[in-house]
Amino acid sequence: MADTDQVPVSDPEAAAAAAVLDALNGTEALNATAKFVASPEGTALAYGSLVLMALLPIFFGALRSVHCSKSKNASDMPETITSRDAARFPIIASCTLFGLYLFFKVFSQEYINMLLSVYFFGLGVLALSHTLSPLMSRIFPESFPNKQYQLLFTQGSDDTKEEIVNYEFDTKNLLCLVIGAVVGVWYLLKKHWIANNLFGLAFALNGVELLHLNNVNTGCILLGGLFVYDVFWVFGTNVMVTVARSFEAPIKLVFPQDLLERGLGASNFAMLGLGDIVIPGIFIALLLRFDVSLKKNSRTYFYTSFLAYIFGLGLTIFVMHTFKHAQPALLYLVPACVGFPVVVALIKGELTEMFRTTAKGFPQEPRTKRIYQNS
Repeated sequence: MADTDQVPVSDPEAAAAAAVLDALNGTEALNATAKFVASPEGTALAYGSLVLMALLPIFFGALRSVHCSKSKNASDMPETITSRDAARFPIIASCTLFGLYLFFKVFSQEYINMLLSVYFFGLGVLALSHTLSPLMSRIFPESFPNKQYQLLFTQGSDDTKEEIVNYEFDTKNLLCLVIGAVVGVWYLLKKHWIANNLFGLAFALNGVELLHLNNVNTGCILLGGLFVYDVFWVFGTNVMVTVARSFEAPIKLVFPQDLLERGLGASNFAMLGLGDIVIPGIFIALLLRFDVSLKKNSRTYFYTSFLAYIFGLGLTIFVMHTFKHAQPALLYLVPACVGFPVVVALIKGELTEMFRTTAKGFPQEPRTKRIYQNS
């Protein structure tokens, strides 16, 4: 996380602070161009809006993750992250980040970003459609003629026939796809920051909803690994900076610091990477499912971790402005989001039970626990 409004362009620290973005896990900078000095009101509005936008997908994604974990529909089943996945993720992310760095060094930035735009257009339309689907179900009355459709693509014939694509949808889903496509075309043609944010919010909400940690141990491994990863690539090399400046995709939330002066045409943005939302968000969602499993009609751990996230993000912004240097957000978010709930669990005497929580939010048996630890 960084801000470069008040630092000269010739300062190498300012150059590093200008675009500390991780194109993979999204640990990204808050930044703006050095030529523009934001007003205190504009800065407060930009950062306040980013914090609010970060909280929305975590809150609603966590709520939807509870229903998702209980779903019996195969298409709605979440992707469960095991301890092995968590341990490998920082290594895979580092390799991919460095690979992107090499790509941007060797090949034309224009053509790479063209391919990325098309790729994220498809992902964004599907993500936004999935996000809007529950809302459409509430808006339209039950009397609405909701026809069912099926997109089926097979290969072979008779006994050797094999399904390649089997996608079922209805009229409401089709309307959501149309809305998503309109936003996608808007993003492709204009790269407008509002279209970027719509896709970014959809990506973040879907990530929190559909990516489930199998237990708290796995969450600690994942957050700890990305904590080291984030600090290393921000302070140790210029790889992340180079990728940040070259990578154009809706993997961030942005808000203009010059909105008050220039309106919707503003161009000096503060930015927050989706990884700083999704990574802590899936841990917070797991704690909500743990709250539900306790059946105490309380959301103690969820609200504790949620407030811890606000504290960690606020601390990141404060340190960034105090030292005028890029700050990896996970450096502050990880200790806060893990430490606060652990302290509460120690006080309530539920620490052991917390660390035995499975992906669906229910305590696991000792034998199952050993399976998870060996996975």
